Amino acid sequence: MSEENKEKLIEAEEVRQTIAELEKRVGEMADYIKIDERRAKLAALEEKQAGADFWSNQTAARETIAATNAERAYVVPYDSLLKSVEDAKVLFELAEMEDGSAQQSAFKDTLAECAKAEEYFGKLRLQSLLGGKFDQCNVFVKLHAGQGGTEACDWVQMLYRMYQRYAESQGWKVEEYDQQPGEEAGLKDVYFRVEGPYAFGMLKAERGIHRLVRISPFDANKRRQTSFASVETVAEINDDIDVEIKDEDLRIDTYRSGGAGGQHVNKTDSAVRLTHLPTGIVVACQKERSQHMNKEKAMNMLRAQLYEYYEDQKKAEMDRFYGAKSENGWGSQIRSYVFCPYTMVKDLRTEFETSDVNGVMDGHIQGFIEAWLQMKASGTASAR
Repeated sequence: MSEENKEKLIEAEEVRQTIAELEKRVGEMADYIKIDERRAKLAALEEKQAGADFWSNQTAARETIAATNAERAYVVPYDSLLKSVEDAKVLFELAEMEDGSAQQSAFKDTLAECAKAEEYFGKLRLQSLLGGKFDQCNVFVKLHAGQGGTEACDWVQMLYRMYQRYAESQGWKVEEYDQQPGEEAGLKDVYFRVEGPYAFGMLKAERGIHRLVRISPFDANKRRQTSFASVETVAEINDDIDVEIKDEDLRIDTYRSGGAGGQHVNKTDSAVRLTHLPTGIVVACQKERSQHMNKEKAMNMLRAQLYEYYEDQKKAEMDRFYGAKSENGWGSQIRSYVFCPYTMVKDLRTEFETSDVNGVMDGHIQGFIEAWLQMKASGTASAR
C-alpha cells in the first residue's frame, strides 16, 4: 500500500471516529437537557400563543412568550446540532464513494460540518449552566460611577455602550429607565432593563466593580488615571411572586424628565423616583411621558430589587450589593480594563483575559460570562 493510501485510510478513520463520538454526545445531551420534555412543553406554549384570547391578559402573555423563548433556547440549537451531525454522516457516506483528491476534499467538508456541530454543542453547554431560579428572566441593570470623578462618569457611559452592544449581539432589547448625567461628561448613574431569554442568567455574571486604567482624555497633562464603576443586576420577577411594599414605607418624588424627549418632558413632572425607606433602595424612571406609566415601571424595578434584598438577608449574603456593599473603588473590583501602558481585560474571579480591549468595549464579553458560569457550576462561585 502506498504512502498516499495510508494517509487516506487514517483520515477516513479519523472522520468516522469523529462522527461516532458526536452521535454519542448527541444522545447524552438529549438525556441531560430532557429534550423530549422540552419539545412537549414548547408545543403546548406555542399552542397557547395561537389562542384567540392570548393577549386578553398582557402580563400572562408576556410570561408565556418568555417561557416559550426559554424552551426554544434549548430546542433550536439541539435540532441544529442533530441536523449537523446527520449532514456530516451523509457527507461521509458520499466521500467514501469518491477517491483521490475528490475524496480528500469531501473529507474536509465532512470535518467542517463536524466543527459546526461543535458550535451547537457549545450553545447547549452554555444553556445547561443556566439553571438558576430566575436565569431565564429579563434583568434590571444599574451602572453607578465610583471613585474617579469625571473619568468614572465617562467610564459608566462606556460600560453602558458595551452592554448595549452585547445585548444587540444576543438579540435582546434594551430599555432605558433613568439616567443622571455627570457634571462635566458621562453618566453618574443609569438604570436600564434588558429583555430577552436568559438575560439575567447571563448578565448576573457582570455584577460587581469594574476598574478602568487609561490615559485620561480629561487631563491636560495626559496622565494615567484609574476609575471605578459598579454594575448591579436583579431579575425581573413575575407578578405571582409576593413582595410586600407598604404605602407608609414608600416615598414618591416626581420631577421633570431630563435629556431628549421634546417639549413634553421639559414641561411636566412625569419622572418618578421611589425610595423604600426601611432599606434605602432608590429606583427611578423617566422613560414614559405618563407619570402613571413611569411609576408602574419603577414599582416593577423596586419589587425586583426588594426581592433580591430579602433573599440576600435570608442567605446572610448582604455583601453583594445591598447592606454591606463592596466599596466602589480600590481592592474590590471583579474585572480590570487596562488601556495603558498595555492592553488587557482580565476577570479577577476566573482569570479569563484578553488583549482585545476594543473588542470587549464593542460588546464581546461572552467569554467572560461563560468562564464565570462554568466556575459557578463547578461550585467555586458564590452568586445565585
